[in-house]
Amino acid sequence: MKQGTQASAGTGVPDPRMSRGAWVPPQQRAADVDRDRSLGDGAGAVRGEHTHSETPSPTLGFARAGGPPSRPRAVVQRSSVRGQILDALRTALVGGELTPGEVYSAPALGERFGVSATPVREAMQQLAAEGAVEVVPNRGFRVIERGARELAELAEIRALIEVPVMLRLARTVPAARWADLRPLAEGTVRAASSGCRATYAESDRAFHCALLSLSGNEQLVHIAEDLHRRAQWPLVGGPVTRGRADLAADAAEHLALLEALVAGEWDVAQSLVREHFAGAA
Repeated sequence: MKQGTQASAGTGVPDPRMSRGAWVPPQQRAADVDRDRSLGDGAGAVRGEHTHSETPSPTLGFARAGGPPSRPRAVVQRSSVRGQILDALRTALVGGELTPGEVYSAPALGERFGVSATPVREAMQQLAAEGAVEVVPNRGFRVIERGARELAELAEIRALIEVPVMLRLARTVPAARWADLRPLAEGTVRAASSGCRATYAESDRAFHCALLSLSGNEQLVHIAEDLHRRAQWPLVGGPVTRGRADLAADAAEHLALLEALVAGEWDVAQSLVREHFAGAA
């Protein structure tokens, strides 16, 4: 789905939030337009969008290339336009607004956000680097189609990385530090109750990042966050792979794990950690 992030209370770990509905300064839009013009049609084609004949609809949402409008236009806010769009696209990807296998045009998405194609193209290029989309020359960006096997493989890799770290931290981190993470764990419970997959994905990722940050290994946190984000992308056949009950059960495990860690119940914590990752697939 940065980037317009805020630090989670008591953890110092970024807690991403998506912002919508504010005005973009005319100077920023003009700069983006001038940059697009300087790139020319050939540069746009290499980056994967139709640059010379497409006229986006003023009410276009996350429209598929050549497809009908899906929702009213919203305008991005704050100074980091590219970061805000990247955040919004990631949220749309997790929530299923960007459908696996479909092609989306940068100019059309730019109209949806009230900006030029340039920051959208840059955000899409970042998603391409992360493996979420691929460039389709002269058309746009296609959302990668993934299956259950890839999701299971990601869960296995996450477990291999995170479980040993969590178990080591369980015996070295003071109870008070674990207790500081309770607001984030409770946040995942509230997010799960909303039934919104994208909202829960942000909250879940923030909790896991905060927990791993106690290791003091920033590279570990970055790698784990990237794997976590990839594991949240939708599968072929539908954007939602886990329902409200599944999200609620997952969030409840966060609270149970913290209670075991605060109480020093290492065996219980180990069992909960392994079960948590086994259910991630």
